[in-house]
Amino acid sequence: MLRHRERPTRLSLTQLLPNALTLAGLCAGMTAIRFAVLGQFDRAVLLILLAAVLDGVDGRLARTLRSESAMGAELDSLCDFVNFGVTPALVLHLWAQGGAGGFAWIAALLYASACALRLARFNISSRQAAAAPKPKKSFTGVPSPAGAMLVLLPIFVALLIPGAGLHAAVCGLWMIAVAALMVSRLPTPAIPSVRVRPDQARLILLGGLALGAALLTYTWLTLVLLDTAYLLLLAWTWNRHRQSSPAKER
Repeated sequence: MLRHRERPTRLSLTQLLPNALTLAGLCAGMTAIRFAVLGQFDRAVLLILLAAVLDGVDGRLARTLRSESAMGAELDSLCDFVNFGVTPALVLHLWAQGGAGGFAWIAALLYASACALRLARFNISSRQAAAAPKPKKSFTGVPSPAGAMLVLLPIFVALLIPGAGLHAAVCGLWMIAVAALMVSRLPTPAIPSVRVRPDQARLILLGGLALGAALLTYTWLTLVLLDTAYLLLLAWTWNRHRQSSPAKER
């Protein structure tokens, strides 16, 4: 008896929206490189920030619309490498040294390579977590979007305080330090796993609104403060992890 071939399941245009946002983030990251080449570094870093926002939205939107797919996950990872690995390294290198070679360029290569390794490790852990009964409450190492925001800190400071540029060697050392944080085994908080009580939802929404208003009004100051707060959080996490490690060994 002949069997009719099953037609592939059709997706609605709404379910394609997450992938469209992912590609929009890629376009923002690529355009950031163009602005950096033109010397418009303020626009370049804002486009990287836009790519980070879109990266945070597309995954949650895919889960909401139930349009998650293996292709979407791979596309997201590839775009993240461009947006948060290649683009920040090039933007910071062009800002610090104008594209010349030397130590700063080696640091840029190390940062981009560390981002690739971080994303590869994240992809493997995500597949393992999908089969786990409980979701992970922390990441291993600094996530690539957070790493991009950290590595751009010298530009944030320079835009906040005109004339406060750093030497290219200092920027190179900073890139290497952020690269080390990305590939480290340091547990970092996973914001998507945070749960709040219903009575706290209003405060969270007001806080998010205040943060958005601060980013629009005092962009560079807010980004510097956010980076500083995240670094303090990493220091606290590292100290807590260091104190708990001997206890585990005993």
